[in-house]
Formats: sequence, C-alpha cells, structure tokens
Amino acid sequence: MKSYQEINQIINIFHELGETIQAAHYAIEQYGIKHSNFKGFELREKANADYILMTTEGVFGEMQIIRIPENTFEFEFILMLNLIVHEMIHVAQKVKGQFVEDRNEREWQAYYEMLFHKTYPQIPDVPKHQKIFFATKALDYYRKMGENSILQTKYKKQKMEVENLVDSLK
Repeated sequence: MKSYQEINQIINIFHELGETIQAAHYAIEQYGIKHSNFKGFELREKANADYILMTTEGVFGEMQIIRIPENTFEFEFILMLNLIVHEMIHVAQKVKGQFVEDRNEREWQAYYEMLFHKTYPQIPDVPKHQKIFFATKALDYYRKMGENSILQTKYKKQKMEVENLVDSLK
C-alpha cells in the first residue's frame, strides 16, 4: 500500500480535476474498505465544514450506494476516510440475512468502528477532538437503545471501552 502522503496527494489531484467519485473509489481501494454489498458512490450537494453529510442508500438486501458531497475532498482526508468507513459499515448492515434493523444499533456500530477500527484496522485515527465528538455520538445512540434494553446489554462492554477512551482523551 502507498503511504498516507502518496494517497492523499493522488486524492488531491482527483479533487482538483473535479473527479470526486474517482477519488472516493481510489481511497476505498487503497485502504481495502470496499464491501461486496457496495454498488458505488453518488454525489450530493456540497457540504460545509460544520455539517458533512454522507448517507448509505438502498433497500435492505440489495446493493447499496454511498452518497457523498460533491466537495468531499476539500476537507481533511483522514476525516473523510473515517466518514466513508462509517457508511461502509452501514452497507454491511444491509446484507440479506445479516440485517441490523434497529437504527440506534446501526449507528452505534458505525461510530464504534470510527473509534476503534476493528473491521478496518488500516484506517488512520482522527484527531482527539473528532474522537471525542464521535464517542459522544456513539453514547447518544447507546442511550437511545433504551435503559437496560437487550441492545444495551449486548453492547455494555463496548460502551465501557468508549467511556474509557473519552476519559483517556480528557
């Protein structure tokens, strides 16, 4: 695999040429994060630094697309890579026979991956302030699972990992 700097340089060239979808495909190929249930990328409206929206779209059991902002690679590459990983987790959650039906559980799993990279260990970590943000989002979804619910019980150990991470970052 090429170095982070080499990959980022090529991503920037694609970006300068207005080839956002090609840049995204290049990134997932270089980092080995393409899932078999992934159909491709499509563009959405431009994002701003305060709100970058990526979504996974498609019917459960069918191939999924990830919709990314047309200006995705104007932003910090490590963050964009982690956001794409978040969506790729959602792609996997919609595989026939492996559905993760509860939205709170889907989001919990995706944010947990952004923090600990268990599925995609080759992904670089985001800076401390972004980890804290993602951990807060994960814990919000954990709370939404319902007090002492089956889902909370299922993810209790992971919740402790997230809380310990937050404590270590303070």
